[in-house]
Amino acid sequence: MSVDVLAVGAHPDDVELGVGGTLLQLTAQGYAVGILDLTLGELSSRGTVEERMVEAQQASDILQVSIRHNAELPDGGLQNTPEQRQEIIPFIRMLKPKILLLHRENDRHPDHRIASELVRDANFFAGVSSIVTEEPPHRAEYIYYYNPYSDDQTPPQVVMDISPYFDRKLDALRAYRSQLHNPEYEGTKTLVSSEPFWDAIEKRAAYWGNRVGVDYGEPLYREGPARITRFNELEIQS
Repeated sequence: MSVDVLAVGAHPDDVELGVGGTLLQLTAQGYAVGILDLTLGELSSRGTVEERMVEAQQASDILQVSIRHNAELPDGGLQNTPEQRQEIIPFIRMLKPKILLLHRENDRHPDHRIASELVRDANFFAGVSSIVTEEPPHRAEYIYYYNPYSDDQTPPQVVMDISPYFDRKLDALRAYRSQLHNPEYEGTKTLVSSEPFWDAIEKRAAYWGNRVGVDYGEPLYREGPARITRFNELEIQS
C-alpha cells in the first residue's frame, strides 16, 4: 500500500517523540501515514528487542498509522553507504510517500545524524531508474525534518498545531514501557527514562505551541523555500 507521509526514525520511539502529534493530526485529516524504523534498537540500555517490537506496535495502534516497517539495519552502525541506501530504497518505492519526515542532520546522536543523510540520499536514488528493484522508481517530493529530544537555536520553518492530540501522543509514548519514564519497570537508568525527560516532553510542546498561539506544537524544519498558493491566515475559521 502507498502512504501520503512516511516518518522515518533511527530507533523505535524516535518518531513518536519527534512527530507523534503531527502523525495524529494527519491521520485525523484522512491522510495515510506510515512509519519506517531503521533499526531494532538492539543497543538500548533498557529492555529487549522483543519488548521494543511489541511496544512499537502498540504505539502504532494508538497513532492509527497505516503501516509500520523496520529496515533492521544495525543499531549503532548506521552508515550512509550504497549498501545501506539499497536497503531503504525499496521501502520508499513500495510506500510511495509524497512527504518524508526525517531526523535533522545536526542531532547529537550519531545514529540520528546519519539516519538523516542516509534516508535523504536514499530518497534521491529511489527516483533513479537505472537502480532496479521490484518496485518502479519513486522519489518523495518534500522532506521535513524533526528533532526527537531537544532543539537548537535554529528557528523552525513551521510548527504543527498538535493541541487536540497531545494527550494521545503521550499515550503512544507510554507504550514504550521499557524505554521511557516508568517507575514500575526495573532497568538501567538512562536520560530518556528519567522523570525530568518525561516532563520536558510537555514543556517543549507547550513552548512551541506558545510560539504560534496554540496549546501544543511540534517544530518542523525544511530545506529551501516552500511553495504556497494562499495564506493560511486568510482561511475562514468555523
